[in-house]
Amino acid sequence: MISVGARYNGFSVFLGLAIVSSTLVLGAQERGTQNGEWPSYGGDLAHTRYSPLDEINGDNFNDLEVAWRFRTDNFGPTPEFRFQSTPLMVNGVLYTTAGTRRAAVALDAATGELLWFHRYDEGERGAAAPRRLSGRGLTYLDDGGDGKIFYVTPGYRLIGLNAMTGQRLDDFGDDGIVDLKTELDQDIDLVTGEIGLHAAPVAVGNTIVIGAAHLPGGSPPSMNNTKGYIRGYDATTGSRKWIFHTIPQGDEYGNDTWEGDSWRYTGNTGVWAQMTIDAELGMAYLPVEMPTNDYYGGHRLGDNLFSDSLVALDLETGERKWYFQTTHHDVWDWDLPAAPVLVDITVDGRDIKAVALPTKQSWLYVFDRETGEPVWPIEELPVQPSDIPGEVLSPTQPHPTKPPAFDQQGIMPEDLVDFTPELRERALEVLNKFRYGRSIFIPPSVGTADGTYGTLQVPASTGGVNWPGGSFDPETGIFYQYSKTEVTNLGLVNDPDRSDMNFIRGRPEGVSARQDALNVEGIPIIKPPWGRISAIDLNKGELLWQVAHGETADNIRNHRLLEGVDIPRTGRPGRVGTLITKTLVIAGDGGAFTNEEGVEGAMLRAYDKMNGQELGAVYIPQMQTGSPMTYMVDGKQHIVVAVSGGGYGGELVVFRLP
Repeated sequence: MISVGARYNGFSVFLGLAIVSSTLVLGAQERGTQNGEWPSYGGDLAHTRYSPLDEINGDNFNDLEVAWRFRTDNFGPTPEFRFQSTPLMVNGVLYTTAGTRRAAVALDAATGELLWFHRYDEGERGAAAPRRLSGRGLTYLDDGGDGKIFYVTPGYRLIGLNAMTGQRLDDFGDDGIVDLKTELDQDIDLVTGEIGLHAAPVAVGNTIVIGAAHLPGGSPPSMNNTKGYIRGYDATTGSRKWIFHTIPQGDEYGNDTWEGDSWRYTGNTGVWAQMTIDAELGMAYLPVEMPTNDYYGGHRLGDNLFSDSLVALDLETGERKWYFQTTHHDVWDWDLPAAPVLVDITVDGRDIKAVALPTKQSWLYVFDRETGEPVWPIEELPVQPSDIPGEVLSPTQPHPTKPPAFDQQGIMPEDLVDFTPELRERALEVLNKFRYGRSIFIPPSVGTADGTYGTLQVPASTGGVNWPGGSFDPETGIFYQYSKTEVTNLGLVNDPDRSDMNFIRGRPEGVSARQDALNVEGIPIIKPPWGRISAIDLNKGELLWQVAHGETADNIRNHRLLEGVDIPRTGRPGRVGTLITKTLVIAGDGGAFTNEEGVEGAMLRAYDKMNGQELGAVYIPQMQTGSPMTYMVDGKQHIVVAVSGGGYGGELVVFRLP
């Protein structure tokens, strides 16, 4: 049976599958992976990325075999080399987005057989989208019947599908489609307006919550941009239920934190990360990004609420319940990049329903998720002012007291790579070309203003933590987080030909890429590990263990400056998500390498949850680019990971035991 409809240039193909109708209820969906399924992007609505499955363990991980693979190359006009999806699995069906046109796909979870797919060709609007390719996934909503699938297209349309057939929902929106560029409380061009979404929407009950993303913002052409407002939609009709103005309008609370008329023209301040829902409390948690221009705020003076804030909203009404701003008047690109994780912990004998927020800064902020009160004190400490004309920074910034930072913050001479004395000396020469220090709040600077090329930032502007976020074991209260250690140069320039802003990120005139490179012949100036996994006990607010994650890259192992030097595993910088099972922490390498047999690829690794010891590793053909997940079908546990990059098109690789 094949059913095709050409409405709106989109179609579904239904390939005659037989699926048992969903009998899940909201409570079961909250438990997420308890029944061997993976019904939400983060496993469950709490975004714990935890499954109690234990058929695969440290004793047999090395025995894993490829059960099936799913290549995405033909789901678009060209292959995709940045496949970031985390699939869902419900009722024996695996759902994912795939390909450069972002098709929604249903596969038999046991065999990988294609059951249905839906594609929507957006033409010029898709080509102009700020967030393209397949995105990071979709959402499943149990309706007591066939179930519903919702996903957002590159051109910022919300599409609702019947989970059994892949057909668009006739009673949802306009023939199954809601145009997200409308009802946005601002004027926006329907084709070129700069707003979209990579993340999966999040849904529960009768509400779908939609985020907003823009182009990267280090060198924006203008101080004017689209605002990233957040909305809730009715999951039955597709009508807008509420909107939350992340930049407060007129007389709304927080408007006075935008000096002058900056609230009128400043944009961004969306939520490009995953959002999280507490169905029991009826609250949605929004990790909000920063405003327009990542590194200069002279056109938007003030603290700029609700940028860089964790905001808790009433799920039904969109009413703000509480918020906490992690960076005031951000000029460091400290976007909140990852899903908040709902954690039930016991601190000093007190049971707390908390929310843990991993950040680019390599801090984990922990709050009571009902009241917003910090679980441990967060201190407002003085920070250095800016010397850039027109810039006025906040005199203080928040500093969590617990847990401790799980990755390096700031850079000093003692942090430089020191495999050999020559290498360290050359790294020191590089360091001294820049402003630097231990604080993560040292301001950006205008290159060559004092003979330096800018200000060094650690973690880098992409973190620390990025969109994969962290994982939580509800049985032990331990939080697991991958992070990377990299250096960024925050050097600004005035360039009226590129932007109407006074300053944007750029290289000073007359300074070459080689002159301001933050490496020594390709070796990073900062000590490894450059990628690590940390385990944090959230009952105590303490760091339990850390391991370098990811094999040392070929260019480091074979470098002429390191000939004869015993190089430990350095870990690899990347965007790596972790999966937690009954006994294991599972994550793939963030970069490829050549193994002893001369084969290039990467490894999917398993660590002991309690001490970080590596217990096994299996080959994957390229680096992990989507966070892994696990499920049980036909009595067999499966592990799925998306890989891509280095000219290798996106692929799901699915493992199980023989």
